[in-house]
Amino acid sequence: MSIKPAVLLGLIAALAGTIFCQHRPIAITIDDLPVVSTRTDLANRQKITKKLLEHITKAKVPVIGFVNENKLYTDGKLDEKQVDLLRLWLAAGLELGNHTYSHVSLHNVGAEEFEADVIKGETVTKALLAQTGKKLRFFRYPYLMTGRTLEIKAEVAKFLAGRGYTIAPVTFDNADYIFSRAYDNAFDKGDKALMKRVGAAYVPYMESKIDYWERQSVRSFGREISEVMLTHANFINSDYLDDLIKMLHRRGYKFVDLETALEDEAYSSPDTYIGRAGISGLHRWALTEGKGNVLGGEPHVPEFVMKASGFDSE
Repeated sequence: MSIKPAVLLGLIAALAGTIFCQHRPIAITIDDLPVVSTRTDLANRQKITKKLLEHITKAKVPVIGFVNENKLYTDGKLDEKQVDLLRLWLAAGLELGNHTYSHVSLHNVGAEEFEADVIKGETVTKALLAQTGKKLRFFRYPYLMTGRTLEIKAEVAKFLAGRGYTIAPVTFDNADYIFSRAYDNAFDKGDKALMKRVGAAYVPYMESKIDYWERQSVRSFGREISEVMLTHANFINSDYLDDLIKMLHRRGYKFVDLETALEDEAYSSPDTYIGRAGISGLHRWALTEGKGNVLGGEPHVPEFVMKASGFDSE
């Protein structure tokens, strides 16, 4: 009996996926520390931080958190109670990185102003890491925006390297921040039914996104590369990170630290993307190749979540 080529290719892909599922590496990165929420009071930040760390320590996942140090100040003065939130991350054995002081976009300011914000954003974090015998090693661009010209892109990259930073890219990009805002808004309105509905849609959405990035990886590299997942220190993750981790476990993922994930040679691929959007490394590399091999059909946030969030678009 003969097998059609399309069917044969599908069987091969399924078999390859089954084999790879046994050792898919992924690094979890969490942005906007200490916390990003519609409620900025200390009690809320403490609750979200403690719940996030409970999920992380329970799963024994080597997470790195990227800090915006402007959140550590109250009325213009460094607030030790806010700094204590970062100390909790370090006490859990986790690493911290720089996400600029004020979460400024490189696309909205010049290189000089951006670099000043990077330096300002490392003061407290560097000191805290030093107290635990660690160094500040990783930097994450706010909004994943890396410059609108090749000159600015190269200048800032050189500046970051000169300060000892490794840039932390993202391959598993997603819109958890939209779900978070919808979840926060529902809570603020006392709408528990909407909170439950948004929460129930969150992990399935994230699973559809990782499935998409797995396929984009195979299309670009002929294999699944080590993934770097972007999430945020927000309310919805404080409630659902455990379920998110379980989903990734079920899909065969092995959790590794960021340094290990970046050892994949895919991360040395050239990136000349200078478009306006902050996009995944997988799309950056594909666009740099100029082959038009960006996979279509990327999953979107459900309409009811978009409406609840108040955002116009992803």
